Amino acid sequence: MQIDLIGVGMGNPNLLTGQAREAVAASDRLIGAQRMLDCFPDYTKEKICAAVPDKISQAITKCGKDERIAILLSGDCGFYSAARGLEWLSEGAAVRHIPGISSLQYFCAQLGTGWEDVYPLSLHGRDADLIGIVSNHPRTFLLTGGKWTVKAICERLCEHGFGNLLVQVGERLSYPEEQITRGEARVLCHREFDSLAVMLIHNGSIRGKTQPATCGLPDEWFLRTQVPMTKSEVRAVSLSKLWLRQGMTVWDVGAGTGSVAIEAARMLSGSGLVCAVEKEKEALALIEQNRLRFNLHNLNIIAGRAPAALRELPIPDAVFVGGSSGGISAILRDALERNPKVRLVVNAITLETVGATLDCFNEAALPNQEAVQLSVARAKLVGANHMMMGQNPIYILSAGGKAGYGIRDL
Repeated sequence: MQIDLIGVGMGNPNLLTGQAREAVAASDRLIGAQRMLDCFPDYTKEKICAAVPDKISQAITKCGKDERIAILLSGDCGFYSAARGLEWLSEGAAVRHIPGISSLQYFCAQLGTGWEDVYPLSLHGRDADLIGIVSNHPRTFLLTGGKWTVKAICERLCEHGFGNLLVQVGERLSYPEEQITRGEARVLCHREFDSLAVMLIHNGSIRGKTQPATCGLPDEWFLRTQVPMTKSEVRAVSLSKLWLRQGMTVWDVGAGTGSVAIEAARMLSGSGLVCAVEKEKEALALIEQNRLRFNLHNLNIIAGRAPAALRELPIPDAVFVGGSSGGISAILRDALERNPKVRLVVNAITLETVGATLDCFNEAALPNQEAVQLSVARAKLVGANHMMMGQNPIYILSAGGKAGYGIRDL
């Protein structure tokens, strides 16, 4: 069986590529949503109306092994396409992907602009860190749908201080009734738009203002009082031991001022979540102030004592424990119960915590175990001279993690 996955563009048959037309003409059956099938009124063979992977799968099982099937997909088959749910087809058939014109390509062409610096994001039936992405990219392209209508997105922008951003909206792209609207988010949030529209959000204020990509930011960048804080050098090493990757969920237990959680959230901005768990009221207030200071929207602050406060959190990919109040064993066991392959990093200043942590690592037979003692000394100006002032040594203990996270697993 030969199967062609064909990107048909926005829906206007004039946007079909020559390759797509040839594939449709050569097919024995045509499968797709009704509006796509309507693009081929002269097609004389069987048309099957099926738009979602399950329905498409059922339709294919009724086709002969020697047939050539054409499956119509909106936009481009590689851009937020239903083709992702049809990857299994290659197991029993020869599958060819035929690209089409995506809504991103078409919309930017209509606006007379390039799209090489645009961050593409679909909110059609899914959630994402919208504010974090808009905060860190000069232009963001959105596919809307479901609860995330143009109006709802503009309202969210206004709630977070982005009401003045320029927004361009495309409705019914490629059809005769196509309409493109532009205006500030605070104006467009009062209007209604087509349920399936696209948006281009401009945040020109961040051009040339990229934040440092490194970890271990200077301590003075964080607001703090007498609340404990993981110092810059220790923070940098601890973060490196977490083996962070985009899309991860991270717990910071005993977050203090939130310095580790803040830096992890910066590193995962747009496609990751960080949960900062803290029991002290003063520390919780500081974490919120630092969250606002760094404009982070993928950082959730959880008030409570671990491990009880961890029970309602999403399953972690990595856990950092900066303060355990003597409950390190229970915290680590809870994290491992939620995810046996979780990556664990613990900062310890007492030998008792070191012993309890290593016992837990060994009890669970965790791979990639490592113990590092870090001693840091900083220069202090005394008169006209610089004198090195030592800080308390700290143990950084780490273990676990999925295969492929560490260099030894590559």
